[in-house]
Amino acid sequence: MAKIKILHIIKSLGRGGAEMLLPETLKLHNKEKFEFHYIYFLPWKNQMVEALTEAGANVNCFEAKDNIRLILQYKKIIAYCKEQEIALIHCHLPWAGFLGRLVHKKTGLPVLYTEHNMQERYHIATKTINKLSFNSQNLAFGVSDDVSNSIKKNIKPNIPVKTLLNGVNTNSFVRTSDSKVRKELGIPDDAIVIGNVAVFRFQKRLVEWLRVINKIREENPNVYGIIVGAGPLEEEIKEEWKRLKLQNVVFFPGLKTDVKPYFEAMDIFMMSSSFEGLPVALLEAMSMECAVVSTDAGGIKEVVRNGKDGLTLPVEEWRELSEKLTILVQDIAKLKKFQKAARNRVKESFSLQRMVGELEEYYVEAVKL
Repeated sequence: MAKIKILHIIKSLGRGGAEMLLPETLKLHNKEKFEFHYIYFLPWKNQMVEALTEAGANVNCFEAKDNIRLILQYKKIIAYCKEQEIALIHCHLPWAGFLGRLVHKKTGLPVLYTEHNMQERYHIATKTINKLSFNSQNLAFGVSDDVSNSIKKNIKPNIPVKTLLNGVNTNSFVRTSDSKVRKELGIPDDAIVIGNVAVFRFQKRLVEWLRVINKIREENPNVYGIIVGAGPLEEEIKEEWKRLKLQNVVFFPGLKTDVKPYFEAMDIFMMSSSFEGLPVALLEAMSMECAVVSTDAGGIKEVVRNGKDGLTLPVEEWRELSEKLTILVQDIAKLKKFQKAARNRVKESFSLQRMVGELEEYYVEAVKL
């Protein structure tokens, strides 16, 4: 029986949440039934290419310096689909979505689209094009109910919109050993380490994150921090880091493809975000038994039930994160309880195996149409 050939289209393969899900899902897909191809457009954002290739993917970069040039690659995409006998296209995020919809109109190939963000957060041009083109595809997924409802409210599409919750490979993201990262960074063995893994964008509120760490350290000097990632606001964030004199307390390892050693160094995963879809890093941290203290932005509240799986509070009350952290920092038994609860939650409801199984069912259904 011939394999069903799936083409994923995404703007970049850097280390964002949407991008890093691709190699993780590929590891679990049925390779006897499906063959997977990936096309991206920003050659300098290629951190996930090696992981995809190792997992058996066909990866190609069709270089495009801006969004207009990206859209103009549609003829190359059509030629690639014909040459490789692609049966279905799966696009991620708006600009890849716009391109996939154009290919759909020209060829009739089935196109599925995954939306990772709230429509309200996009630039007016992106929102407008999204609304105008959205029905030129077969099916859309929101990564959380919040994201799906945002599509329905703002776009009012005629095509089906389903919620397909992000997942994490709970067999891969397992805490296994003492942290080498702590030793490398010079963090004391008895310290409580609070961490985050994020792209340095405004919605992550990492300046505020640093202020929370500074606040809790007034009474708990054994608290340290790690922020893994990079991004456009790095200079602004590090200026605040210096202003607060946290250089020997909060560490910035930079952009990392393998984040598991950093999760192993963390006791608590803290997010101060103003908005989110459903953050993959949160699911990974929970699978790695990091207790969660977070704002309830977007899909976070669908994952973390306050007081049961972690501690959350409303987005606008981010300053009170320090009080939530203090509860765990000063009560190790409670900290351990929430660490176990975090892993149990993702194992029960947010496993990547469940997500991949659902996705393959949608692929088969779409190809039959």
